[in-house]
Amino acid sequence: MSLNRNEKAAVVADVSAQVARSQTLALAEYRGLTVAHLDTLRRQARDKGVYLHVLKNTLARRAVAGTPFEVAGGAMVGPLIYGFSEDAVAAAKVVADFAKGNDKLVIKGGAYAGKSLDANGVKALAAIPSKEVLLSQLLGLMQSPVSRLARVLAAVAEQKGEAPAAA
Repeated sequence: MSLNRNEKAAVVADVSAQVARSQTLALAEYRGLTVAHLDTLRRQARDKGVYLHVLKNTLARRAVAGTPFEVAGGAMVGPLIYGFSEDAVAAAKVVADFAKGNDKLVIKGGAYAGKSLDANGVKALAAIPSKEVLLSQLLGLMQSPVSRLARVLAAVAEQKGEAPAAA
């Protein structure tokens, strides 16, 4: 069923609003996927905060016109599912993880930071740890010198025969 002009304008406006909030775009061809598989993919995307939508390519091109995602226009060919995310890696991670378990979903490309990504670029972006993991690793690195210093001071105090200071 085709959309009339007003419905197309509403779709473009909805996608444009999502594009304005997003950092990453991931494109994948969904040809051959069953409805159950698509529902599973959409559920995973919703859980990760990814806007996942099947769009007509002409409407998607209009929605991303004038944005950093415009560079992905060349990859917008065929039956595609579009994933937009505010998190830099969430869209790529959802699409890449689902593609690992289902060979019918084929990653076609994407965009990040105004640069077009091919399928390998999307997979590489998906391999980056999430923001929470990176923050915890950074915190661990920042705590490491302090805790080492505390252990050294406690060892020095113990060698001198003094009682260690209360921590």
